[in-house]
Amino acid sequence: MLNIDFDALNPLEQQIHTTLKEASRTTETIRITDAAQMCSCSISKISKFVQKLGFANYKKYLDYLYGRAQLEANQPSELERIGRFLEAFDQNKVKELASLIHENNKLVLLGYGPSYLCAQYFEYKFKTCTNKICIAVPDDLTASSIIDANTLLLVFTVTGAFKSFEEIHRETKMKGADVAIIMEEYNPSTLKLYDRIFCLTDRCQPSTLKPFQKTRTVFFIFMEEVIRELSRLQ
Repeated sequence: MLNIDFDALNPLEQQIHTTLKEASRTTETIRITDAAQMCSCSISKISKFVQKLGFANYKKYLDYLYGRAQLEANQPSELERIGRFLEAFDQNKVKELASLIHENNKLVLLGYGPSYLCAQYFEYKFKTCTNKICIAVPDDLTASSIIDANTLLLVFTVTGAFKSFEEIHRETKMKGADVAIIMEEYNPSTLKLYDRIFCLTDRCQPSTLKPFQKTRTVFFIFMEEVIRELSRLQ
């Protein structure tokens, strides 16, 4: 499970990321010793920065920086994918999202196609455990019309590849509201676009499946735990 949160970084750590991001455009790879030298800091500082941003190690951060997909020679079955997700389940990520929801007065849940149907279910569940305003919406236009500074926009997507959320993300941030992307599968192209992402698993479903054909099982497992934690906070 991966939670990328650029808001958690201090100015020095933000500068480290900016420096390495610029270097990645002209350098084939960046060893951690080179990264420390480029950023005028220690190797341990680079390691701490990577972990604070949400990555398990420097190699996984480089995969993100260079947009490298984490591929396997033998793709796991759906049950194996879910099993691995459960084995690596991080309850701290549940608490982080529940806390973020708890801090806001209004929830807007955005999803396209089957992800919208998931959002409608979560809307119902949120209303059973909180008095917050909660609305599931199927498109950017509807979301934009009801978002204000007291809103948390939760975007549900399997890979983020079906339709870009960049415009609604930018509009929401301009209004002073919070945004979090809940993404079922690892997709480096999407990870690089947003500053707060809960990527639930690095195991992908078969590439032969179109977005609407992919399962959302991991969504439900993770969000049911978030709802359980949110009930405890009330």
